[in-house]
Amino acid sequence: MKKIILLMVLQCLATVSIYAQEQTKDTITPKDLNEVIVIGKKAELSQKQSKPLATIDEYLQQSGKIEMIKRGSYAWEPMINNMATERTLITIDGMRIFGACTDKMDPITSYIEVSNLAEATIKSGQQGACHGATIGGAIDLKRNRSNFADLGWKASVNTGYETNNNQKILGTAINYVNKSFYIDTDFMYRDADNYKAGNNQEVLFSQYRKFNISTTSGFLFNKNKLIEGSIIYDKATDVGYPALPMDVSLAEALITSLKFEYAPKSARIDKWETKLYYNTITHRMDDTKRPAVPIHMDMPGWSDTYGFYSKAKGVLDKHHFTADLNSFYNRSIAEMTMYPTDPNENLMFMFTWPDVRTFYGSLFLEDNIVLNTNSSLKFSGSLANHFNKVADQLGLESLQIFYPTMKDSKSRILKSISSNYSYTKNGFVYGFGLAYGERAPSVSEGYGFYLFNSFDRYDYIGNPGLKNESSIEGNASLGYANKKFSAKLTSSYFHISNYIIGKPDATLIPMTIGGSGVKIYTALEYATIFNTDLNLEYQINDRFKAKGQLVYNYGKDFEDKNLPFISPLRYSATLNYKKNQFSSEIMVQGNATQTQYSPFYGEDRTPDYAILNIATSYLFVVDGSKLNVKAGIENILDTYYSTFSDWNSIPRKGRNFFLNVTFSY
Repeated sequence: MKKIILLMVLQCLATVSIYAQEQTKDTITPKDLNEVIVIGKKAELSQKQSKPLATIDEYLQQSGKIEMIKRGSYAWEPMINNMATERTLITIDGMRIFGACTDKMDPITSYIEVSNLAEATIKSGQQGACHGATIGGAIDLKRNRSNFADLGWKASVNTGYETNNNQKILGTAINYVNKSFYIDTDFMYRDADNYKAGNNQEVLFSQYRKFNISTTSGFLFNKNKLIEGSIIYDKATDVGYPALPMDVSLAEALITSLKFEYAPKSARIDKWETKLYYNTITHRMDDTKRPAVPIHMDMPGWSDTYGFYSKAKGVLDKHHFTADLNSFYNRSIAEMTMYPTDPNENLMFMFTWPDVRTFYGSLFLEDNIVLNTNSSLKFSGSLANHFNKVADQLGLESLQIFYPTMKDSKSRILKSISSNYSYTKNGFVYGFGLAYGERAPSVSEGYGFYLFNSFDRYDYIGNPGLKNESSIEGNASLGYANKKFSAKLTSSYFHISNYIIGKPDATLIPMTIGGSGVKIYTALEYATIFNTDLNLEYQINDRFKAKGQLVYNYGKDFEDKNLPFISPLRYSATLNYKKNQFSSEIMVQGNATQTQYSPFYGEDRTPDYAILNIATSYLFVVDGSKLNVKAGIENILDTYYSTFSDWNSIPRKGRNFFLNVTFSY
């Protein structure tokens, strides 16, 4: 641990020396083409969204780059470019956080709330490599933060109700700002019963209860230096997962950070920020409320992460550059205890994550070059060291049953490089890019021990000898916008070598009762994934606006088999109306039939569907206070359906009436 701390300090000092030279600023600033979902400041939250108190999962689905794997009504797993969390990054304000559940019941998005979130920045492929190694891309969830221009006290109260699952929502936010100090506080509570699918069919074990507390406080001194501390505490209990054989009795997260920002008065750098952070996750799977359980199991997991990053942005002539030095240390441990029905039999205990320690350090550099007033060229690259160590001797010996020559540690070098060109003129914008990136196997892929996957009903065993997965990526975009109309088409193609996936081993016997067999994580020669999305928007007149989205995806392995969890054609269309303080919208969304499903990887065919939603709102303004009332109906026709990303084909919600009320002053 001392060596790790020393290395972090040396990396910080190295960052200081990199920027000890004079630079000349350029008034022309290049624009990135990354997608940003704006959720809004606390006081404006109710004015920006048709359903302000929706979950983070529902907001992220607005993106053409994101799909969600659903195992229940809570804590969906985001996929970027049809790649799950092993191949992507999710950060909160730049902080690396790792879930503690071997079944991925606790994605990072479950530990933050819409009431304290400003925006979600979505970067495709290697454009998301700033905070670490990735293949599919990254999401950075950026929290609300007060500025020093709007002084005084502010407060808001949020409340909501949904009929389908009897969900009660209550939240509050209190902010205070003066010329040199601010503090933001936020609280949100949700309590939901089982939801009902179409035709009033109850989906058992889909209830959940959670609350989230967030505080951020900053102190400004010398006008160009800011120190900021923040804390998030999130706790969910009695969380049902109808698509899985187990529920969750506790999912708890403590996320803390301390940040220093510096805006130099000279022309050396525009901004330099350094952040130290720590987070700890506890997760407990529970089957005690399930009927007819063959054998009772306790499955707790823990994840602790210590990290830092030091990032500087500056300008030298036409070069707008960024340098980011970041590092983290993570400890992931999960265990399983089986309780036989015969009290005379011994308990069975094993580590499913054998106390895996990960140390990661990387340097990321980016140069965005302004070629002229219309075009820019961006280069980025990173070099990282990824080190794993199995700290538990019992867990190591268990894995050595399958890998007798396995060592207790392994070090990997990870590389990435990308280039992107963009051009803008007379309302037209287009861009294209090429990239190469690598990632290390996840804890489950490298060191997991008999992890049961209820989707294909196989037990999975990790493989510490896996090679780095690598991807060659191409992307392109074309857009046009004027005062009334905008359109944007984006596409990306990934050729992924050493594609990591589980394959059956007929010589091994499953440990799970009723399991289909055992799969060992291995690497396919390659796989390819193609994604494209079209977004349209038209301002019909001062009151009406129409929006549409069309998304198509395609994925094959080297033997021309369909990859799992590849979305069929999906679409959405919205018509908005706004007059003075009144607004309303009607939306249709759906999927085509999933014809390119993968029986080899446990998938079955899902039919097409289309649902209709409507929402309306009115904003009351009295003496500077605002009361916003929003109501709507989701799935108006009470359609019974499930999608390709619904684990074990669990159905989605049927008809749902909701009411969201926000009062701010």
